Order: sequence, then C-alpha cells, then structure tokens
Amino acid sequence: MPDLPAPQDATEAALFPECWDAVLSYADLCTSDSGAAGRLATEAFTHGIREARAGESGGKSGGLRASRLPRVPLLLTSVRTTAAAWDAQGQGHRLDPDLRLWLNSPKAARYTGPPLHRPLALRGLRDMQESDGALLWLAEVEARPLPAVARRLGLDPASAAEELAQVRALFRDRCHRNHLDTPMDAHCRSYARLLDAVTRSPGADIPEDLSRHLARCVECAEAAACLRLHGGGLPAALAGGVLGWGGLAYLERRRRAAESGPDDGRSDADSGIAEAGAAGPRIGRAGILGAALVFSALALAVSLMPFDGSGSGGTVARDASGAGQPVADPGPSFPTAGPLPSSPTASTRPSATSTRSATRPDPGTQDKSSAPARRTPRPAVPAKSPAAATCRVTYKIAGQWPDGFEAAVTVTSDQALDTWRLGWTYRDGQRITQMWDATYVQRGSHVTATARDYNNSVSAGGTFSFGFLGSWHDGNSAARDFTVNGRSCTTGG
Repeated sequence: MPDLPAPQDATEAALFPECWDAVLSYADLCTSDSGAAGRLATEAFTHGIREARAGESGGKSGGLRASRLPRVPLLLTSVRTTAAAWDAQGQGHRLDPDLRLWLNSPKAARYTGPPLHRPLALRGLRDMQESDGALLWLAEVEARPLPAVARRLGLDPASAAEELAQVRALFRDRCHRNHLDTPMDAHCRSYARLLDAVTRSPGADIPEDLSRHLARCVECAEAAACLRLHGGGLPAALAGGVLGWGGLAYLERRRRAAESGPDDGRSDADSGIAEAGAAGPRIGRAGILGAALVFSALALAVSLMPFDGSGSGGTVARDASGAGQPVADPGPSFPTAGPLPSSPTASTRPSATSTRSATRPDPGTQDKSSAPARRTPRPAVPAKSPAAATCRVTYKIAGQWPDGFEAAVTVTSDQALDTWRLGWTYRDGQRITQMWDATYVQRGSHVTATARDYNNSVSAGGTFSFGFLGSWHDGNSAARDFTVNGRSCTTGG
C-alpha cells in the first residue's frame, strides 16, 4: 500500500483516486519497471500534494492569485521533477533511458528556465483560473466524458459543452498574449500576427513561407498548435507543452483508459489508490504493444494475399499499413511482428492452378504458340506498373547537436492526393520526439507521418512538407525507403 498523504477533507479524498491514477500512469512511462513506477509515483504524488496545498493556502491568504496549474497536471509535472531529482541523485538507472537523455538536454531546461521561455501551453494553462484549467485538462487530455467532468467540477452538464468552448477560447487568448510577450527575433515577430490570423479560421490556407518557417522554428510551431482550436490538435498541444517528455504517449494512454472504462470515468476501485503495484498501467503498455502487433500482423497477412482477388484486398493493405493512433512519444518502442506462415496463402494459388489444369492444358504452353493465348487478360500488367516512383522526397537535417537533431521533409507528388501518409525507415535507431504539420507513429525503426486536417490535400505536381525533432545515439544517417500511401518515392538533395 503506498504511503500517501492523508486527505485533508472529503473533497480532497474524492479527488485522490483520480489524481493517483494519472500520476501512476505517467510514472509508469518514465521508469524502467513496475516497482520503480510505484516508488516514483508515490514520491511525486506526496510532493505534488504538498505543493498544491501550499498554493491553495497562499491563495486564501488574500492578494493576487498565484499562477499555478490545476491539480492533475501539477501532480504530473511533479513526476517529471521527481524523476530529475532521481537522476541527479544517482538513481537514473530506474528511469527510462530516453527520459534520462531528455532530462539532460536543453529541451528539459525550457520547463524550469525563465518563465517567458517556457512552452506556451504551460504558460497559458497557468494563467487561467484553476477551475477553467481543470475543465480543459480533464476533457481534452484525460479524455473524461464531459458530463462526468461537469459533475466533478460542479457544473451544469447541460451547459458543459458551451462552457468548454468558452474555456478553449480563453486558453487561446492567453496563449496568444503570451506568444506576443515572448522574446523572439525579428523573423519570428514578423509572422506572429499572420499566425494568429491563419489559426483563427478552420478553412484558412497556410502561406508557403509561413509553412516553411513553422517547419524550422519550434517555438512558433508550438504557438500554432496552441492557437489552432480546430482540427483536434489541442489535446496534443496541452500534453506535450505541459509534460514535455512522454506527453503524447501519456495522452494516448489516457484515451485508451477512458475508452475501456465506464462511461462516467474509472471507478475508485480501479484507480490503484489502494495498492502500490503498477499492474494497471503496465496492462495499458501491453495493450498498446498488442495493438501494434495486431496491426503489423494484419498488414503482413494482407500483403501475402493473392493479388488477383477482389479489389478490396488492395484497399485493406493500404489501410492496415497506416493504421495506428498519432502518438508522438519518445517512450517504449514497439517490436515488429514476426513473419506470418506463408503456407496457407501460398497453398491457395497452387490449388487454383491445379483446378484449371485439370480442365484444360497448361495455358503457359499456349501463350507462346497459339492465338487463343492473346485473349489472356494481359492488360493487368500496365495497371500494376506503379513500380515507377510517383513522388520525390527531400529529407534535410536542419540542425544537429550531441543527442538530438531537427529535420525538414518536403515531398512532391505527381498525383493529386486527398490525404497522405509518408513512411520511412531509419538505419541508426533514431527516435522522433516532436513533429509539426503532421502526426506520427514510430514502431522500431519505421516511422509513418500522417497529414493534418489543414494540409491533407495535395494537387498533382504539388508539394507538402513538415518538420520534426528527434534523438540519436551512435549515428544519424539519412532516412530511407520512403513511401507515400504505400507507393515508393525517390529521394533527392
């Protein structure tokens, strides 16, 4: 049983299960085993509760309200700061190796450095009233059903959707003001007002020069994510901006937990408050791994099916190859599924051939010598000739430092696209940690980047581009084996 602080009152006692469940889930991502996850969660929860109580008592004493996070994200940031303390005290072996790299990088320093240089989502959430921030976080990041969130915060469920819309607009306003207050160079400053205007309208096109700038400037890309309320990117902007490392993996885990739990949220009995074991979150990690294996197996199985079947086979193969939720996370990598037995698929084709040969001579001998062979449906050959590449990819390393790099990708498509998925493979074990103008899934060395709502359409001969940050260890060679929607692409300088 975890040695947690005793609740001060009935209200705090009611919040403890929800808070502990969130802390344990994030601590599980940050550590190397279940035992370490329980210890990290207990220590971070204790420190975070003390900090929350101190902030609340300070606010009750009068004067201006102190800038602070709502309770759940505050406790989650306590996990990150406790992990940093572990690393500094020689307990880093208990942490995820990628987290240790991140904690000792300039990216982590942004979360504890000068306030004006901290991530925009973190500053925006701090600047809101705690009840407004709690509504935004619980609905967007924790993925709790809105009626349950309304009851939790004492709101009218009938008007909760309208209240959430107002809180989203308030968060955008705070982020916009903070963005203008952020020290930035003249180049970024020149795009600030344009960025505000473009992100206000769901149908607005992003000018090409602004798109190139967002592919190179992390701070402006973060601002774009916070200012764009449409398109479904707000949860990722919040989780990534407040938590930093593992934020998007945490977001995906909470979504899965909400989908598998009861409609009104997880019960206290399932929250893990009564026991210190991290079995619940570990099952979540296993569930994600299982889903990855299922998708990989499905894609491989479909690829082994005979091509001369119905046209639906090709569609399934393309869908399966791009399946998966957008998880921008430097957390655990997913091993690919092992090769599936090919004998069942291979056996179907010989059986069909033997059936034909039983009724007439082998068509292979007639193709070369008799006229009837010309009636064989050979037009399938031109239809199958997409061996020629219909797209060209430019992959550039825009900057590199000892443990990380920034890259920009530009793709020219000869064909018009309603949406796009760009896949590639790394040779040196690089890991993507953040991406803008696309979402991504990484399984082992393979990465799939998927279009956002605002840049999914590409005209024939047109281009699309995006950028990302990544980590590397032994090498950082260029990516290879590029595909767009399953079709191979050539690469250029």
